[in-house]
Amino acid sequence: MIGVNPMRVSLDHAHIFASDPLATVQFFQAMFGADVVWDETVAGARGIRLQIGRAFINVYDQAPKAARGGAFHHLGIETDDLAGLVRHMTARGYHFRNPIRDDRSFRYVMIAGPDDLLIELFECHETARWRIDSGPPAR
Repeated sequence: MIGVNPMRVSLDHAHIFASDPLATVQFFQAMFGADVVWDETVAGARGIRLQIGRAFINVYDQAPKAARGGAFHHLGIETDDLAGLVRHMTARGYHFRNPIRDDRSFRYVMIAGPDDLLIELFECHETARWRIDSGPPAR
């Protein structure tokens, strides 16, 4: 909700470029259980909408324009069991370059996805304050 206007405004997705859309989709499916919502031509190019938990990634069938992201920095993927997710990914052949790091309010590890996409995997210790469990507070 914006001010007093009752219109709904919500961040819906991150849109990423993919030099190999199939490999990108398979990575997100195998590592994070992503579901393909749709796969169709959108604005003149193939787009694939993936759902991961409560959020979406739109995969654009075009190679990245730059080595890494321009103004885009990374995707953040939240889990309630970071060590379990790391084990899951390791069992599927993903090689982690760095260990899990601990911070005051969360644990995290940064990984490289397809096309060198920077992804933060994290487990939050303050889910209520970060509004992870319940979404925005009631007004």
